[in-house]
Amino acid sequence: MAVRVIIEKCIGCGKCLKNCPFDAITMENKIAVIGDACTSCGSCLDSCPKDAIEQEATNQEAKDLSMYQGVWVFAEQREGKIMPVVVELLGEGKKLAAEIGTELCAVVCGSQNENLAAELFAYGAEKVYLADAPELEKYTTDAYTKVINAAIIQYKPEIILFGATHIGRDLAPCLAVKANTGLTADCTKLEIDPDDHKIMQTRPAFGGNLMATIVCPNNRPQMSTVRPGVMDKAEYQPNRKGEVIRLACSFEAGEIRTKVLEVVKTMAETISLTDAEIIVSGGMGLGKQEGFDLLKQLADKLGGNVGASRACVDAGWIDHCCQVGQTGTTVKPKIYFACGISGAIQHIAGMQDSDLIIAINKNENAPIFEVADFGIVGDLYQVIPAVMEALDKIG
Repeated sequence: MAVRVIIEKCIGCGKCLKNCPFDAITMENKIAVIGDACTSCGSCLDSCPKDAIEQEATNQEAKDLSMYQGVWVFAEQREGKIMPVVVELLGEGKKLAAEIGTELCAVVCGSQNENLAAELFAYGAEKVYLADAPELEKYTTDAYTKVINAAIIQYKPEIILFGATHIGRDLAPCLAVKANTGLTADCTKLEIDPDDHKIMQTRPAFGGNLMATIVCPNNRPQMSTVRPGVMDKAEYQPNRKGEVIRLACSFEAGEIRTKVLEVVKTMAETISLTDAEIIVSGGMGLGKQEGFDLLKQLADKLGGNVGASRACVDAGWIDHCCQVGQTGTTVKPKIYFACGISGAIQHIAGMQDSDLIIAINKNENAPIFEVADFGIVGDLYQVIPAVMEALDKIG
């Protein structure tokens, strides 16, 4: 839908200008003029006292949605290794494909990466679209977008799932623009509408205070990025076989506008909260940065990793790679210790699916106790040493 001004009715009151959230309206000769920044949100229609603004249908040709088939998973790889989130996406993609009655496919880009196809088949992919070229060895937006967009045009997938990683969050929007379709970011739940087989994509909204379910009714493919650690992993069956489809990979001079000169690994790549079975997290209740030394002692004793609330990261007490929550990492360990964490909605959204949650807090009314399986009211600097002492006795 497009928005236009009916010049004969406009009185130049300026109410539409004041109510436009995108600053897309200006006044010229006391007549409202709608600029290119307009998103057709409709705010100006509601504010106009003279009904001088209207929405009109565009002549965009409707897509034949029946031509689109298959659930695709972008199989992100780094240095020839499939990222853990891909296994989760294949597990979820298998469920979606079964409900729709279509096939599960994976698309992987890289250099000399034919061996990855067998791994993707083992995790449930029925077809693997393989792009193999030296230019694809390391991720660049231009190269990956060109290859996968060409595959989308040729093979017409119905659904494409990406991990909400640094690469997935960069690539998915570029492909959505190329395909002229929608993209729902940071999904925590995916379902199929039983009536028309659209994918219903659920994600946190308004700071995690509510969950929004989004659909893409008129365009294909339907695209989602999914947070790592949210979905169940696919089952590994080494004897599974499938079909490999090779994608064309050719690049003209200047098509790839960036060049990867060096990859610098940081702590974020050595600490994987997503795969951790035990996480010991700390919040501002620690009182000081040195409190994480105590949490690390407990984590090391249990063979786990250290996590943190956003407030601790913002305070500079610990690196962002350790942040758990809506704006950090979503985790689902077997045991999650919440030490000195009050339980803000944004933090709970990132760890509430843990198998067992143990909360330690001085405040017996802290919201964290509402989601905890076991709660200990007390000083963590007394409780944690007592827990480690008990563990030593167990052996």
